[in-house]
Amino acid sequence: MIEKRRDYLKRLPPEYYCGQAYVHWSLAMKERKTGWLIPIFYYKYREILAHTAFRFGLCCPIYCCMPDHIHMLWVGILDGCDQRNAMRFFRTQLNPALKQLGARFQNQPYDHVLREEKRERVAFEEVAEYIARNPERQELVPPDGYAEYAYSGGLVPGYPELKPFEDDYWERFWRIYSHLLKNGLHV
Repeated sequence: MIEKRRDYLKRLPPEYYCGQAYVHWSLAMKERKTGWLIPIFYYKYREILAHTAFRFGLCCPIYCCMPDHIHMLWVGILDGCDQRNAMRFFRTQLNPALKQLGARFQNQPYDHVLREEKRERVAFEEVAEYIARNPERQELVPPDGYAEYAYSGGLVPGYPELKPFEDDYWERFWRIYSHLLKNGLHV
């Protein structure tokens, strides 16, 4: 019997995921399983995301949990941040909750490391808006109703009041992010 070889997505060298890296992660469910995205799972997702952010020194200015996959935009805060290790931790911690709901992640998440030009403020915010508008493209909300989607948001450690769809969000996000880069998470 021939052993089936697991195909792995090619990754950039490890240093691209470290420090102040900006990475758009997409985590699909195995066989595009649906039915797991319910309020109790969403609360567990946010809890695990918060622990991941604090443990690995990153923030998630925007995420969107879709019925068969999850998008997250992670930004490193600390020099020691390693998003590949953070993603491994995140998936390991969240998989038991998914298993209880009859779902699991595909073997590997897809990632897109943002290059310098996509890290510029306007371009970065466009990537974030693309993620936020996923529910519109799937017709889960009406046009321009993405801010009302129940399973989208953001998470910046230490700032629970920061909400991605408020008018001053990006101004506040960049100011807080700058502060965190300068002072770390333990100020």
